[in-house]
Amino acid sequence: MRVLGIETSCDETAAAVVARTGDGDDFSGRILSNVVLSQLAEHTPYGGVVPEIAARAHVETLDGLIAQALAEAGCGLDDLDGVAATAGPGLIGGLLVGLMTGKAIAAAANKPFVAVNHLEAHALTARLTDGLAFPYLLLLVTGGHTQIVKVEDVGRYRRWGTTVDDAAGEAFDKVAKMLGLGWPGGPAVEAQALKGDAARFAFPRPMTGRAGCDFSFSGLKTAVRIEAQRIAPLSETDVADLCAAFQAAVVDSLADRTKNALSRFTGETGAAPVLVVAGGVAANQAVRARLEALAVMHGAAHGAGLVAPPLNLCGDNAAMVAWAGCERLARGATDTLDAPARARWSLEDVEAA
Repeated sequence: MRVLGIETSCDETAAAVVARTGDGDDFSGRILSNVVLSQLAEHTPYGGVVPEIAARAHVETLDGLIAQALAEAGCGLDDLDGVAATAGPGLIGGLLVGLMTGKAIAAAANKPFVAVNHLEAHALTARLTDGLAFPYLLLLVTGGHTQIVKVEDVGRYRRWGTTVDDAAGEAFDKVAKMLGLGWPGGPAVEAQALKGDAARFAFPRPMTGRAGCDFSFSGLKTAVRIEAQRIAPLSETDVADLCAAFQAAVVDSLADRTKNALSRFTGETGAAPVLVVAGGVAANQAVRARLEALAVMHGAAHGAGLVAPPLNLCGDNAAMVAWAGCERLARGATDTLDAPARARWSLEDVEAA
């Protein structure tokens, strides 16, 4: 089957066509087109995403991106087997743009429609790229979410841990802002960290050593602010060292909580877990390297491995939305054209396919 995917949940406007072949565990996915238009220039002057500007930009560009995605895939609306659009969670104005557009196309072309949960799309990306079978363990790290989830099937998710305050990506953005690195913060902090000395500052590793899989990053962010104020004015070396020490603390925290989850997975299922990392922060090379090492160490006893999407599928994109649509359509699950946009929509509230 071939599905058109539409993504407008935040500040990327995206459209893609993805194909799925096979049934059950014998399946494969292929990206036929994946077009993403960033709104970086529109939001940078404000130091973050402005919802009204984001929604207006989606309106202005979405139709053209859909036409481009269809052209690059070499297909028309009649060649599609369904249309999928992100329905939440996200900025409600942007969600409405993509959701209404997807519904209109589905209605006009008489195609099935799927309202996709953005987090589920991230969770299922590893099946598109690597053909993973269920179940697997997911570390989802984005600007708004940091969660550890047992992925049992499409629509069956067990959240084992989440952040009690800031998400990891949010902490990156806030540290970048306080250090004058601009927005988006994640890539800027990572670039500075490569030049810095992580051992110069002894920042806390919140929650590490405790039972469970929850995260906390607010105290770490505050520790960076206090240290930056103490040594101000900051030199270029100071900024690089602060970034390196902060990033090292984040990586340690993610690894510690994920280690607990790997042990829990094996203890509860008796199976060898595969660790998947997804979301925007999954593009961070220090995070990937540490998680890969953790997976290898755990795999020595339990056969675990690390699966990470290619960098162009870490951030918001429509290929993952189209694939989530494929997964649901393959199970006969569709949505009506009155499916609502949802600013908040947890993985645990997603209905089973």
